[in-house]
Amino acid sequence: MNKNTSTAICSILGASGVALGALAAHALKNMIGDNFTLSQFDAFDTATKYQLIHAIVLLIVISMNENVSSVWLRRSINFLISGILFFSGSIYFLSTQQLIGISLPKFIGILTPIGGILLIAGWICIGMNVSKMKKESSQPKKHE
Repeated sequence: MNKNTSTAICSILGASGVALGALAAHALKNMIGDNFTLSQFDAFDTATKYQLIHAIVLLIVISMNENVSSVWLRRSINFLISGILFFSGSIYFLSTQQLIGISLPKFIGILTPIGGILLIAGWICIGMNVSKMKKESSQPKKHE
């Protein structure tokens, strides 16, 4: 994925995270009752926090990769984008399905832990990149 595409996706994730956070704080909070429980509200709120935090991390990784093109950073970008979509996206749908009157297939629930694993993989790739850079900088340079 090129820089422009990943930056555009990051911008969409950041903007939609703010919008969904505002929706939670100003609309969904007032709907807690029979069709929307406090537990569902908390899940939705958690999804927005994870989305926003990881959108910021994604922006940083995209910037880092611009300066030092790295396979580990490119992997991290892909894992973070996929992780946000799977983790937060599945929670948004699962927590509001009663409220919006839809019934989701049961497999949607498995997307949440898969998304979490993808987010963790994104962080691990960042660490692998740092480890690689540290290793490369500690090797003696050859003089010609």
